[in-house]
Amino acid sequence: MARFLDVIRPLLHVMPEVAQAKMKVPFRERVLWTLVTLFIFLVCSQVPLYGITVPKNADPFYWVRVIMASNRGTLMELGISPIVTSGMVMQLLAGTKIIDVDQSSREDRALFQGAQKLFGMLITIGEAVAYVLSGMYGPIGELGAVNAILIILQLFVAGLIVITLDELLQKGYGLGSGISLFIATNICENIVWKAFSPTTVSTGGRTEFEGAVIALFHFLITQPNKIQALNLAFYRPNLPNITHLLATVLVFLVVIYFQGFRVELRLKSQRQRGLTSAYPIKLFYTSNIPIILQTALVSNLYFISQLLSKRFPTNLLVRLLGDWQEVDGGYGGTRPVGGLAYYMSPPTDLTDAFSNPFRTVFYMFFILTTCAVFSRYWIDVSGSSARDVARQLRDQQMVMYGHRQTSLVKTLNRYIPTAAAFGGMCIGALSVTADFMGAIGSGTGILLAVTIIYQLFETFVKETNGGSLSQLLAF
Repeated sequence: MARFLDVIRPLLHVMPEVAQAKMKVPFRERVLWTLVTLFIFLVCSQVPLYGITVPKNADPFYWVRVIMASNRGTLMELGISPIVTSGMVMQLLAGTKIIDVDQSSREDRALFQGAQKLFGMLITIGEAVAYVLSGMYGPIGELGAVNAILIILQLFVAGLIVITLDELLQKGYGLGSGISLFIATNICENIVWKAFSPTTVSTGGRTEFEGAVIALFHFLITQPNKIQALNLAFYRPNLPNITHLLATVLVFLVVIYFQGFRVELRLKSQRQRGLTSAYPIKLFYTSNIPIILQTALVSNLYFISQLLSKRFPTNLLVRLLGDWQEVDGGYGGTRPVGGLAYYMSPPTDLTDAFSNPFRTVFYMFFILTTCAVFSRYWIDVSGSSARDVARQLRDQQMVMYGHRQTSLVKTLNRYIPTAAAFGGMCIGALSVTADFMGAIGSGTGILLAVTIIYQLFETFVKETNGGSLSQLLAF
């Protein structure tokens, strides 16, 4: 029976592809390509889709847009969701041995990456068609067949651009991956906008600035009672405030501190006498994967719940899954007010958390459990388990000090599964804490941004050997 990768091999030859870098690209050029990639993404995030009507309904993807690098009504409507979905599905199929992939074979790795890209393109088309048919851009009768086809083509081309940019960076021409870069950029852009946005919002019979910092100065200038002005600036509801901004900075610092937690296992080479190295097992062993998987799970549940609630608002089972209502104020969108979706959503702040202790406890248990479980089982799916690491070290003829080669798996099993499960739980706890404090961009978004930026920083330090960026880029 032919393998899956062999069946799709002919299709991969007609797909657009970025050639692998034949030699190491200089760091200055990699920085330049990374900036060009980022510029293209930001431009696409602002170019509106042609042919759509202005969406007046609540955004069903409001909760996940920041994390999926999506911007409603623009070419980046789909964001990175096709890439993330295709990558996770292919990793799951390979990890569970549903498809046969030999990761030690260069040809199999290339075929696997090509299959993942092909699957991402198919998902892009499927999501684009689903968006148009669901009426997100207006009723099909009002759009017309021509506009509907044009919208699908625009979303597909934009998705293909994102896939190509991600492949460009991952094949040695840039830093990191496009997925990480786009997520971090979107989250940081959202935080900066919520802090300094000059747009005005009408709430409670008065007009306020959306940006927390600008609102602070506006209140101090316009309010005769300065104590009341500070109270509004620090604790105003439904809009970003100074307390949210300070909480965001605090969470950033705490996550950076936890990034340094690791256990280093001393290794020595069997080929070269005296050659030693260290294999670091970080507390965040699976990085931001648990929180991405947890977010994907919750966002899909939210989306299904909102669609059912809109179509069957009085159905008991639908209301048990989630009861939604639109929210006035700067955040817009809809918010769950009952059902399972309500208990799976984070409290808006500490006051909200203490006012409903059962929801708070359920939310904490759900986040910690799902992050720990996803993290623990992801190491088996992604090929980063103790057995996989031991095989990689044996291929490099590296052994651990004071241990026989046959006991390497047993030794690694003492650290890796624990680091994965406990690290995933810590990521969940940090996300919960950030949500309770009302951090801008959500706890999940901040965790993703910090871990991605920290990885880029580690790449910079490795490339520069501890030097400064100005020295490296100097001609």
